[in-house]
Amino acid sequence: MIDADDLLSLVRNYNPKTNEALLRGAHAYAKRMHEGQKRHSGEPYFTHPVAVAAILTEQRLDDATIATALLHDTIEDTKGTYTEIETLFGHDVAELVDGVTKLTNLELSSRESKQAENFRKLLMAMSKDLRVILVKLADRLHNMRTIRHMVPEKQAKKAHETMDIYAPLAGRMGMQWMREELEDLSFRVLNPEARTSIMRRFVTLQKESGDVIPRITEDIETVLEKHGLKADVFGRAKKPFSIWRKMQEKDLAFSRLSDIYGFRVITGTEDDCYRILGAIHQRWRSVPGRFKDYISQPKSNGYRSIHTTVSGRDGKRVEVQIRTRQMHDVAESGVAAHWSYRDGVRVQNPFAVDPAKWLEGLTERFENAEDNDEFLEHVKLEMYSDQVFCFTPKGDVVKLPKGATPIDFAYSIHTRIGHSCVGAKVDGLRVPLWTRLKNGQSIEIITAEGQTPQATWIDIAVTGRAKAAIRRMLREEDRERYIKLGRELARVAFDQVGKKATDKALDTAARAIGLKDGAEMLARIGSAELSGRSVVARIYPELARQNADSEVEAVRAVIGLPPGAEIRRAQCCQPVPGERIVGITYAGRGPIVHAIDCGALAAFDATPERWIDLHWTDGRHAAVHNVTIDVTLSNTNGALGRICTLIGEQNANISDLHFIDRKPDFYRLLIDVDVRNAEHLHAVMMAVELDSDVASLQRFRDVERRP
Repeated sequence: MIDADDLLSLVRNYNPKTNEALLRGAHAYAKRMHEGQKRHSGEPYFTHPVAVAAILTEQRLDDATIATALLHDTIEDTKGTYTEIETLFGHDVAELVDGVTKLTNLELSSRESKQAENFRKLLMAMSKDLRVILVKLADRLHNMRTIRHMVPEKQAKKAHETMDIYAPLAGRMGMQWMREELEDLSFRVLNPEARTSIMRRFVTLQKESGDVIPRITEDIETVLEKHGLKADVFGRAKKPFSIWRKMQEKDLAFSRLSDIYGFRVITGTEDDCYRILGAIHQRWRSVPGRFKDYISQPKSNGYRSIHTTVSGRDGKRVEVQIRTRQMHDVAESGVAAHWSYRDGVRVQNPFAVDPAKWLEGLTERFENAEDNDEFLEHVKLEMYSDQVFCFTPKGDVVKLPKGATPIDFAYSIHTRIGHSCVGAKVDGLRVPLWTRLKNGQSIEIITAEGQTPQATWIDIAVTGRAKAAIRRMLREEDRERYIKLGRELARVAFDQVGKKATDKALDTAARAIGLKDGAEMLARIGSAELSGRSVVARIYPELARQNADSEVEAVRAVIGLPPGAEIRRAQCCQPVPGERIVGITYAGRGPIVHAIDCGALAAFDATPERWIDLHWTDGRHAAVHNVTIDVTLSNTNGALGRICTLIGEQNANISDLHFIDRKPDFYRLLIDVDVRNAEHLHAVMMAVELDSDVASLQRFRDVERRP
């Protein structure tokens, strides 16, 4: 266990002016509070908070954060209280400890909607003081380092939570080293066989070719010395999870994988960074498409560096990152660099990002999410995204996630530009809207008045902002269409009972159902959430009862059923009066009535004893026999409403609508219609088919549909 003197020594290495009394007091208080508690490993529990504090000293963080690390479990797991901590260690530390406690209580690995709700809370906690999440990340890192002592089920739960949330969050904050370690520790739990396999291949590779890292490091140092450039060169093999992910993404075997080694060149000035880049490219051939200049176009978390991949010794691809010392400090600490100390004073690093501005940039894209699933989608897109930098025709820079399309670019400029987008030019050439944008491209968006988003854009767009704007616009358009359709369906339903669907009647029915107004009710009828028949029943219950009585009469519409049996029509063929029918018996329940030409009857050829000869009664039947028709309709204004009117004019009721395929020019839907008999059905279908916007019409039959 790290004692107070050892911890203070770690802090003094970067902050000789540390508040020794504060840290000794926090160390002693936490040790006393956790006295007698054990970890899963059997070690004293206090080894954990002190290890978390030690991890944060590597980031050279301030005294309040180190004290919070020592105390972060006292409110949650001991008799310690917020008031006591505030009295002993001050308001700042007490607020930080309380924030970490609230984060600890969030179950971030639960079902999606709850996860999204808790992610909102996590971001709210971060917005108060980002140091809360720094302590929580260090806490999670130490827990993952010692996870082997937990039961397998809890290991898997923690590993999934870490991989899904904490690792990408660390990366988004610029703490790439922590992201890589968290991912690899989770990988060890979730897929130990794959990790072991990669480690074995590394060992085999080293036996065959030796340790290439010192040799390539020496090669780079020789080149720099030749050009009179001073810099420190560090090399390393990439983490097993990073290699495995690349193998999965590119579908490559380990033997075909390149650039599994990475090198960092740290120099004094920005000018030297570009000189070193030139020297390296003179010596080795660069790999096309693998150059990124994050110095001229830094990431939002302050990250600056030049990345290039070259074919080095023996043709091996190696990635080289070139940066200054100040850039490297931010690359290691990310947003945490804002609180870093050196020689007892806060480091004035020109590349450190203001945490408040960073968090505002992170969350502004989430504000328009209208439900939990949409919010969680936005968060994960932001957390996992790498960036590309594109230019407007005027030369302004637009930052987008990797894989973004012209649609994302259009919406990043303005929602109005996105909605009216009809095309795009990339570097002067017209390209499809699904084109993936690359670094440095110039994008021109072509717009047209009257254009609106297409449903297919949701699958093309990558950014949460674009997806949210598209969905919102489509919902508004759908609502208007559903209201128009619902009005037609309501009119037909009211006509069935001899009443008019006036605005007053609709508002009265809406209030009876518990909706705010008639428009909301019409929208729900149009989207098939409500039926016109159920609305009529709310305000004309006696008429609805008479209709129900006519449906009861339909039970007696078939002759040949066993005594007491009710008519049960097969949904595969939906027979109606006027069609030849047969019954199939089932043990323990009445027979099912099929049309004689139903394809499903072939399954009963070997059991003729189950067949019953049935036929419909003569005379007029009530319009209660539901039949599904399959309509392909032109996607033009008013077409669907006109079809509903045509069906109503034939005195047939529409009981349900279901869209099964939508395209910009046509859509296909299933309409459930209540008819009297085969002749009535024929009249309905004839009236619909004669409409010029109907491309095809047929009775829908499916042998997979069961009664």
